[in-house]
Amino acid sequence: MAREVKLSKTRGIGMTSQRTRDRMVARLRESGIRDEAVLAAMASVPRHIFVEEALASRAYEDTALPIGFEQTISQPFVVARMIEAVRAGRTLASVLEVGTGCGYQAAVLARLAKDVYSVERIAGLLEKARSNLRPLRLSNLRLVHADGTLGLPEGAPYDAIIVAAAAAEIPDALLQQLAPGGRMIVPVGSGDQALCLTERTATGLTEKWLDAVRFVPLRGGKQ
Repeated sequence: MAREVKLSKTRGIGMTSQRTRDRMVARLRESGIRDEAVLAAMASVPRHIFVEEALASRAYEDTALPIGFEQTISQPFVVARMIEAVRAGRTLASVLEVGTGCGYQAAVLARLAKDVYSVERIAGLLEKARSNLRPLRLSNLRLVHADGTLGLPEGAPYDAIIVAAAAAEIPDALLQQLAPGGRMIVPVGSGDQALCLTERTATGLTEKWLDAVRFVPLRGGKQ
């Protein structure tokens, strides 16, 4: 009698397998992502468990996908690009993510930082993220139901802040929570959007504009 072999949801088979993740990482490398630690983190996180089962076969395409609540999971290249930009080859202690979404980017960040705080304003989406993340048992990741435009003072200052929604202008509260030498990346714009990388240096704040992007708008309050 043949022995039945059951694979865990995190391992996946076929289009959700480790081999598929490795192909995604190869495409990211070809697209210009150079930080091997970021690439390794993305290879280790099973993106398919963060999307609806009907979309699992598309989880490793370089495209954004719907996750409910009128939100999306960002395309892998944008996730890698933003994390690479704020990490800048450094060892990260405390990181803040604004916009947990389905939890995927938080899981990648948890592979790269000592402590990760992730805030989400939509309670139902946060619960979905908790469920998605539970199999990974990431003890250094804390999810909080909060207004992301206010940051999260209890974990500040942060070596890196990543905002996963587009702001008309960068919230001052987030700038205040950036550590000396810290970097923050925010999609900025109400029409055309681009990634704005801000760094707190010894002489003040510097800005650098990166890729054009398309994100859902950053909203205040909780729901």
